[in-house]
Amino acid sequence: MNNIQKYIVLLLMVMLFVPNTAWAQTNKQEFVIKGVVEDNLGPVAGASIIAKNQPGVGTVTNLDGEFSIKVGPYDVIQVTFIGYQTVEIPVLSIKDRNNLKIKIVEDNTKIDEVVITSSGVQKKKTLTGAITNVDIKQLNAPGANLSNALAGVVPGIIAMQSSGEPGENMSEFWIRGMSTFGAKSGALILVDGVERSFNEIPVEDIESFSVLKDASATAIYGQRGANGVVLITTKRGEKGKVKINVKAGFNWNTPVKVPEYASAYDWARLANEARVGRYESPLYTDEEMSIIQHGLDSDLYPNIDWRDLMLKSGAPSYYANISFSGGSDNVRYFVSGQYTSEDGRYRTSSSENKYNTNSTYERYNYRANVDMNLTRTTVLKVNVGGWLVNRNSPSSSSGDIWESFAAFTPLSSPRKWSSGQWASVNGAKTPEYRMTQTGYRTIWENKIETSVALEQDLKFITEGLKFSGVFAFDTYNKNTIVRSKEEELWEAESYRDEKGQLVLKRLQNASAMSQRKEVSGDKRYYLQASLDYSRLFAQKHRVGAFAMVYQQETSDINFDESDLIGSIPHRNLAYSGRFTYAFKDRYMAEFNWGYTGSENFESGKQFGFFPAVSAGWVVSEESFIKKAAPWLDMFKIRASYGEVGNDELQGRRFPYISLVSTDDGGSYYFGEFRTNRVQAYRIKTLGTPNLTWEVAKKYDIGVDFSVLNGKFTGAVDYFVDKRDDIFMQRNQMPLTTGLADQTPMANVGKMKSFGWDGNIAFTQQIGQVNLQLRANFTYQTTDILDKDEAANELWYKMDKGFQLNQSRGFIALGLFKDQEDIDRSPSQAGLANKAVLPGDIKYKDVNGDGIINDDDIVPLGYRQQPGLQYGIGLSANWKNWNLSMLLQGTGKCDFFVGGNGPHAFHDGRTGNILQVMVEGNRWIPKEISGTEATENPNADWPRLTYGNNNMNNRASTFWLHDRKYLRLRNVELSYDFPQLWTRKFYVNNLRIGFIGQNLLTWAPFKWWDPEGTREDGSNYPINKTFSCYLQFSF
Repeated sequence: MNNIQKYIVLLLMVMLFVPNTAWAQTNKQEFVIKGVVEDNLGPVAGASIIAKNQPGVGTVTNLDGEFSIKVGPYDVIQVTFIGYQTVEIPVLSIKDRNNLKIKIVEDNTKIDEVVITSSGVQKKKTLTGAITNVDIKQLNAPGANLSNALAGVVPGIIAMQSSGEPGENMSEFWIRGMSTFGAKSGALILVDGVERSFNEIPVEDIESFSVLKDASATAIYGQRGANGVVLITTKRGEKGKVKINVKAGFNWNTPVKVPEYASAYDWARLANEARVGRYESPLYTDEEMSIIQHGLDSDLYPNIDWRDLMLKSGAPSYYANISFSGGSDNVRYFVSGQYTSEDGRYRTSSSENKYNTNSTYERYNYRANVDMNLTRTTVLKVNVGGWLVNRNSPSSSSGDIWESFAAFTPLSSPRKWSSGQWASVNGAKTPEYRMTQTGYRTIWENKIETSVALEQDLKFITEGLKFSGVFAFDTYNKNTIVRSKEEELWEAESYRDEKGQLVLKRLQNASAMSQRKEVSGDKRYYLQASLDYSRLFAQKHRVGAFAMVYQQETSDINFDESDLIGSIPHRNLAYSGRFTYAFKDRYMAEFNWGYTGSENFESGKQFGFFPAVSAGWVVSEESFIKKAAPWLDMFKIRASYGEVGNDELQGRRFPYISLVSTDDGGSYYFGEFRTNRVQAYRIKTLGTPNLTWEVAKKYDIGVDFSVLNGKFTGAVDYFVDKRDDIFMQRNQMPLTTGLADQTPMANVGKMKSFGWDGNIAFTQQIGQVNLQLRANFTYQTTDILDKDEAANELWYKMDKGFQLNQSRGFIALGLFKDQEDIDRSPSQAGLANKAVLPGDIKYKDVNGDGIINDDDIVPLGYRQQPGLQYGIGLSANWKNWNLSMLLQGTGKCDFFVGGNGPHAFHDGRTGNILQVMVEGNRWIPKEISGTEATENPNADWPRLTYGNNNMNNRASTFWLHDRKYLRLRNVELSYDFPQLWTRKFYVNNLRIGFIGQNLLTWAPFKWWDPEGTREDGSNYPINKTFSCYLQFSF
């Protein structure tokens, strides 16, 4: 690393010296152009004025639309403003240099002409890779995490949110799905060219958001880009007076949908049905049922709605963002800050507590991007950003709290016994106790991101050649303090003594509050240098070349002192490049390559070469197409093939090295009294010397189109991702090898992922209404071709040949009709812990051996992660009103329900039952219902059991539910106050807006929100959000 740094520093010094010398010898004639920029309403503040092709020469108009710029006689003045057509004026054509009036007009039909790629900005028309440029406006959703705005917006991305808890309410996402069962399946996130997290970045700070999906677009990133790349660039300043932008908003968060539980009386009634239906004595007598129904004993027969008691109907969140931008000819800046606050829904006020145990999240963001022109051709960029987080939550985990809501029925126990002790049942703790009496935890996080970049135009060497160098240093720290305590817990007998008093027994003693601290963190160094060459010859031949080298080092700053491997920094070194050629921007070809090094392979095998090729044909540029289809603005066919490496090994490092450790079992004692001992050593982790890269072979073919002057635009891609040599632990080693407990790593896995993604948009002006309809979709599936698993004569028992993470269980054939049906069916006795009765679930004998056992478990349906995700959007504006809507849906996914709720009474006295079962079509013995109609073999619920029913409560198609849904993800209505009015108050733009998120959901699964992941719905629910905001600039 030292040698590379020396060479780069030497090169930077040369770059700085040579252009300064060349510039000093140049005496270019310059003069000042003054003028004003106007639209139909009058002067336009904030319009960008630059000298085209002159880096660093530019300004912005003031509040009166005025500007002043110093240019040369052969320069071209370019005027740009968001939502308006670009205007270019040659300086030679200007007659009055002190009074130039420029009129700009709105552009309602302009399509996205450029995208951000790995080597910078590139014309969309000449792209040959699969790249999606995202409109930042579509990511403007309430909430603290950017990942929650991706689902249904970005083609190629499949996202899934599993929690609404403050600080944990982010989405997991994959580019073109999960393509490997290896250690790494997530995408590479680059913020301003450096690998970083993006969840904490305010959308107001983002300038561009691009998704690179195929190998031709990602090969340049080496092993880091195997699963796709997200490129984010943050905003930068422009020359002119300071511009101030402010946005503040308030959100009210309520749950989308949670399970509805039965009342105390219904729980008791069905508990009796469960016992009597299996020829057991009822749990409650008629007298006890009357006490429960009328609420006569709040100790032994309470009726508590725990969620209503301990949860607020909603919780607020707030945010405020402010940014400053501006600068001079030589220095430009963008500075921003944001405060975000989210409250949880826990009711945690308690007379016993002196502290807050609600779940809360606070974040402070900051960013400063400064650009400095060292010379006319040299720009230095300094970026500093980061965030501070303060979190608070109960000492009990969120999972434990929400599981207790599912476990504690209205009848399980009171809040406290009437004698004042904290209540417990079967040793379980009530939701209130977990939330308020176990202590609390505080989390403090700090992330600092810094980078320095030097951009040098080398046109003094040859036209079109540029150099860029970046050095970045990031540091992250997390400090968790858990303060834990316990109170006495008491359980009551189910009867009272002769005096009518409770009979209590103590289950747990009180313990004073104790404290433990957890510290983690890391630091990262990143160094990158690149050369970029792009030039057009004879107005026909567009030639480009790009070369890059980067080195990265990441260190754990809180490793255990005994962890020698953990103390060694993670290092990566890679070289990459790209060659491009286009003829008349009609026929394009690219060759990309990455030569990537990894610490995970032994010396001599550390580097891998991964090439990619792509080509494109803009069919619409052919003369015969222009004549035959003049309405076809652009139609491009493109294809790519490439290989990308992956070196992630499930957290293991240096897997080619065998690790030796002590082995007490093999130690030898000798001497008369066994006083002498020889310590035994053995290989505990066997190294794999020939381990090599996991290779992703990616194929992509796609089309881009635009017709009727941009009225219809879109893109569609078909992709295939074949993974070879996937890293796996050899868990199936024969005992005869002596390696059965060594589980060495090996390249033994193979997978194939394929699918489609695409988007289409329709833009039309109808009178004074500007309308856009858009849609996008992603469909993906992954098949396992090979895997380290034991051979099995029952082919369906193996993972090979089936989808990744595919659901598995029994095939349910309905419910047993009667005893005769049970007798003539294959035996299920091996699954049962209770007598098999009519109304129990009947399973299919898949292998035909007459016995139902684990050999009859087969792959079923799809998987928990969506295989299909889509979005349908609408944007409309009329005069100063703006409306946008997003419908987002998923499909090709399912999940098993179970646990508390679906598996009624499986834990006896604890475990809620669902109201949908109370009211639904369940199997009821005619002796209880009084009619044979309730003994329905096609009922939705089996015969009830008090206590766990090992046979009925198994994963099967009976409990498998479709997870597909269509959701009104986002609705935004805003009003822009007229500039003729706002400019009187020195305000350039003023907007007020209202946003609703997750307002409606349509799904075949009705029990709770289908996007959650837990089998019983007992997770912190995803939020339905109502938001209002105010945004202005001056």
